[in-house]
Amino acid sequence: MPTSLVTGGAGFLGSHLCDHLLERGHRVICVDNLETGNLANIGHIRREEFRFLNLDITTHFEIDEPVDFIYHMASPASPIDYARLPLHTLKVGAYGTHNSLGLAKRKRARFMIASTSEVYGDPLIHPQPESYWGNVNPIGPRGVYDEAKRYAEALTMAYLRQQGLDTCIARIFNTFGPRMRPNDGRAIPTFLRQALADKPVTVFGDGSQTRSFCYVDDLIRGLVALNESGVHEPVNLGNPHEMTLLEMAEAVVELTDSRAEIVFEALPVDDPKVRQPDIARARDLLGWTPEFTVRDGLERTIAAATPRLEARESAVPAASPRPGGSSGPVAA
Repeated sequence: MPTSLVTGGAGFLGSHLCDHLLERGHRVICVDNLETGNLANIGHIRREEFRFLNLDITTHFEIDEPVDFIYHMASPASPIDYARLPLHTLKVGAYGTHNSLGLAKRKRARFMIASTSEVYGDPLIHPQPESYWGNVNPIGPRGVYDEAKRYAEALTMAYLRQQGLDTCIARIFNTFGPRMRPNDGRAIPTFLRQALADKPVTVFGDGSQTRSFCYVDDLIRGLVALNESGVHEPVNLGNPHEMTLLEMAEAVVELTDSRAEIVFEALPVDDPKVRQPDIARARDLLGWTPEFTVRDGLERTIAAATPRLEARESAVPAASPRPGGSSGPVAA
C-alpha cells in the first residue's frame, strides 16, 4: 500500500486530494497548521489509513514512516488570505517548499509542487502554454503569492537537477467545488454566498475579464496522474473553457434561482484580464482532460450547499413566487 503525504491537506484542494488517494488505496498523511485549512474538511474521514498531523512546514519537520509520494499543496491561495498573511505566504513558498523537498529526498519520495496559473501574471500570450515565462508584477499586492510560487518552482527544479530528486510541477488554474470557504474572496464562492442570500452579486470591473474554471474532481485526477507519471516539467491543469466573470455571475444567479442583482465594483490592482490554460501537454503526456462542464460542476457545488439553500427557502413566504414561476433552487 503506497503512502502519500499531503501538505495543506485540510484545505479545499488538499482535503479532496486526501479523499481521492484513500479511494485509490493509499495510506494518507495529512499535514496542516490550520492557518487557512479547516478540520471540518477532513472531519468525515474515519479510516485507519488516514493520519492528521498539525504541523507548520515552514519549520523543519519529520515523518516517522516511509513515504512514497508528497503532494505539496500548502499555501494561502485566495487574495484575502495572502493579503492578510503576506510573510507567511512567502515563507510557505520558500521554507515550506524547501522542507518538503528535503523530506522527499530523505524518504526518496516522488514530489509534486502545486503551483498556479498566477505564475503567468497578466499574460501576454493566450491561451497560456507552459513555455510562457509570464508577466508578473513582483511588488504588487498579488506579488507575494505569484513570486512564492515562482520561487517554489525554481527550488523544485534545482532539487531535480542538482540532487536528482524525482519531482514534478502542477500549474493549477481556477478550480472550484464543495468546501471552498464562502468568504475567501474568490469569484465562485463569493458569487454563491451572495446569490444564496439574495444579496447583490459583486463583479469587479465590467466583468469582461476571463477565467477558465475547472471542477475539483477533474483537477484532483490530474494531480494524481501527474505525480504518478514520469513527467518532470511543468504541466497546466485546468479547464480550457473560457468565460467572463460576468457570465459566471449570471450562471450562479440562474442556477441558484436567486433574486440577487449583479452590481459592479472597482477592478483590483493587477487583476489578470485573461486566464486560459493550454492543456496539450496534460492531454499528450498524462491522457488527462476535464470531464465535467462548468455547469455540471456548479450544480454539484450548489447541491453541497443545500442546507443553506433550504434555510433560505424556509424563510420565504409561500405567496412570494420566484421570477419565472420557479419555486425552488436549481441544484442537482
